[in-house]
Amino acid sequence: MSLDQANSGNLIWKIAGGLMVIVALAGTWMWMNAEDSVQSKTAPTATTPIHTTATPQPVEAAPASATVENTSVTEVVDEKALVNESILNDQIPAHSALAKEEIAKLDDIQAQLADQQKNLEAQQADADQLIELKQQQIKLLEQQLSAQN
Repeated sequence: MSLDQANSGNLIWKIAGGLMVIVALAGTWMWMNAEDSVQSKTAPTATTPIHTTATPQPVEAAPASATVENTSVTEVVDEKALVNESILNDQIPAHSALAKEEIAKLDDIQAQLADQQKNLEAQQADADQLIELKQQQIKLLEQQLSAQN
């Protein structure tokens, strides 16, 4: 067996390893860029209505750019909130299909809120029952201590 034949197996493994590293780096780069694009898509823009903490002031023929700058400074966004306060003030779409989609979305949110309320009430009942049991346990321990003395 010649030297070239013995080294050809090593060369193939080196080429395969290099290709695997390149594919892994490319996949990592694409994955990182995909996360950035998703975050930029979910970021609110100045044209979307957002709940502000400042009290609303009447606007008297102010330029549009001035109002956008004022609202962008006082914006408070709760990304984990299930319902945005602005949903109450949004106009109903004129097209019936869009209105039906909006109603379906609101019904879904309402159902989620009802389920969440049921879960919270069940948790509250469990916590109350646990408190009662702990109080009974404390009374029994106090009785045992007084009986030992």
